[in-house]
Amino acid sequence: MATETSEVKEKLTYKDFAPDLDVKWCPGCGDYSILKQVQTIFPDLGIDKEDFVFISGIGCSSRFPYYMDTYGIHSIHGRATAIASGLKAVRPDLSVWVVTGDGDALSIGGNHFIHLLRKNFDLNVLLFNNQIYGLTKGQYSPTSEAGKITKSTPYGSVEQPFNPAELALGANGTFVARTLDRDPKHMKTILTKANEHKGTSFVEIYQNCPVFNEGAFFVYSEKETKKIETLYLEHGKPLVFGDSDDKGIRFDGFEPVIVDLKNDNVSLNDLWIHDEKDKIKANILAGFADYKKDNQHMPRPFGILFSSERPTYENVMAEQIEAITKKKGKPSLNKILSGDKTWEIA
Repeated sequence: MATETSEVKEKLTYKDFAPDLDVKWCPGCGDYSILKQVQTIFPDLGIDKEDFVFISGIGCSSRFPYYMDTYGIHSIHGRATAIASGLKAVRPDLSVWVVTGDGDALSIGGNHFIHLLRKNFDLNVLLFNNQIYGLTKGQYSPTSEAGKITKSTPYGSVEQPFNPAELALGANGTFVARTLDRDPKHMKTILTKANEHKGTSFVEIYQNCPVFNEGAFFVYSEKETKKIETLYLEHGKPLVFGDSDDKGIRFDGFEPVIVDLKNDNVSLNDLWIHDEKDKIKANILAGFADYKKDNQHMPRPFGILFSSERPTYENVMAEQIEAITKKKGKPSLNKILSGDKTWEIA
């Protein structure tokens, strides 16, 4: 008589996701921090190691699949999201992660990027934003600020940059968040939330390029400026920031206004309460980067700007295939190729 045996899997650690390879990024590159946080959270996601897949395009960030001991595809420039969509369509059981940069995703890959968000495949997009082309040695990128002097814009860029969060919201993304390489605790929280979301999770990660754009985001992480320049979002909590949490943001009609909690005769109850489901407010938050009115300098929001539920592409597609199969059966390949309309030529 056969006896049942159950296989108990050993708990994974971050070391199980770190291959025996030298990591070849420049010293001080923010990619190291992102890699470490991903490897750290993966053992706790409850997903079998062989079910993870990383897909990247071209750029410094796109070496990421080599440095994760999982399945991975180092694909072609701007096409990581398209390849990830195809994989998720045929293998919806896999946990698919796209790693891309501001140039890879928003320039040559811009069209694929917005349509991935529109279709809402259940996968995760990590966009490393350093506001520069690093791999090709320092040209301006779609997120470089106007006036940026680089090798390809020696007199300053004349273009207005993309705001990735606004672009993702405009493309009907169902999960839009922002974090940064120099805040590992926050990053781990956001990555975990992205994994839990059913649909396309878009996470913009501010990432330092120490060689070609050093310190682009230090104002949001340095001790002297962090508290006044950053706004950490928590669902259901008021928007508070400042050296002593003494500043807040409230609405004057539809206009966000900074108030002094000590001197302006306002309380926490008067402030804007963050709601991840409110897309109108999410768009306003995303626009804080460019907000200019009455000389107010808005802090930069970090956290989940927007999260909503919508059917995923792969699930809807599977339901459609099942419904049509029940109605029409499974035709032969020749029948599928010939279609419904055929004719004979005498």
